[in-house]
Amino acid sequence: VAGVAQALSGLKTRPLIKFAPSLDEMLRSPAAGANPRRVQPADLLNRKEVRLDLARIARSIEGKVVLVTGAGGTIGGELCRQAVSYHPRKIILVENHATALFYREKEVREKMPGVEVVAVLGNIRDQSLLERVFGQHKPQVVFHAAAHKHVHQLESNIQEGVSNNIIGTHRVAAAADKHGAEVFLLISTDKAVRPSCVMGATKRAAEMVVTDFARRSKTRFVAVRFGNVLGSSGSVLKIFQEQIELGRPITITHPDATRYFMTVEEAVGLVLQTGAMAKGGEVFVLKMGEPVRIMDMARNLILLSGLEPGRDVEIRITGLKTGEKMAEELMEDPAGQEASEHSEIMLLRSENQPIDDLSQRVLELELSSRGTDTPGLLRKLVDLVPTFTLDPIHGDAAESDTESELLDS
Repeated sequence: VAGVAQALSGLKTRPLIKFAPSLDEMLRSPAAGANPRRVQPADLLNRKEVRLDLARIARSIEGKVVLVTGAGGTIGGELCRQAVSYHPRKIILVENHATALFYREKEVREKMPGVEVVAVLGNIRDQSLLERVFGQHKPQVVFHAAAHKHVHQLESNIQEGVSNNIIGTHRVAAAADKHGAEVFLLISTDKAVRPSCVMGATKRAAEMVVTDFARRSKTRFVAVRFGNVLGSSGSVLKIFQEQIELGRPITITHPDATRYFMTVEEAVGLVLQTGAMAKGGEVFVLKMGEPVRIMDMARNLILLSGLEPGRDVEIRITGLKTGEKMAEELMEDPAGQEASEHSEIMLLRSENQPIDDLSQRVLELELSSRGTDTPGLLRKLVDLVPTFTLDPIHGDAAESDTESELLDS
């Protein structure tokens, strides 16, 4: 981003800037030739493209039955696109949004006509649906991308966040274990590290669920943790682009806020790489480069749009939202990381230590998530994820007697 800023610092022209495609882009899309293209998310990252061991990924997917939960979302959709290109025998798309599933099925069928596509409309918390899908199709590779991800939204929808992100993960994992899947891969987030929001705490708990299954299953259970995905639904880049197109001010929470960013293509490519490397029980962390200052990203996007910050587009500071951090982390203890077989993927050994009664705690969370006692549910979540720091808007939930609350449930 700093390099982009320097290159654009003297730019005052108004027309939209376009980029010449790279050699790799021209090789992948010969019909496009060398025609200039509009700004893409990767242009704001200013770093080299990640290289993958494509042959190894192919061996882990080719000829197998692959299942993707959350197939209609940004990450799930890219998982479908990339996975199907490695010629699985069958790909199963699980999604609870009917329209998103309709278009994803159409896209995947058109991309690879020789691969059998099964579109499953339903919720990952539906045990009978999971039993039916896993029992009939016997998926060998499971990519679990279904989750509620919007931080601010889950601060006021705690029951739904816990139910979907934790209980849903537990049920899909249990089905994968019961029906003998080869590998189960959870898509996690940097917000699971010392979480300050409900979403991050639920994803940390989901990592714990996966680690727990890894201890006692023949299925290789792993989690992959990464930061923000540029261009995903609801992402800061899409919001900025919409604001510029509508002639509105760009809104930023804090001038010094930073985030880790990756394009969806490189994030999912590395996810497939971890699936091919997985031995079971690992928490993988994708190297995200240096954190990006959101203010710099906004200014660069304005410049790349042929406009001038402050004159053509106002930048307005709104303040951090509930549950948001100034800066995200990828791990709690950097000393606990190890190199993996891929230079862009780190392996964590020190986090997510075994919890003997995890299944019982998940059951208690499930029962609480069905009720109206939100402070009680939060106490259980804090008890399960001790690094979770509650926002003051949630009151004194964390200060109550957790042990007596568990005995009363």
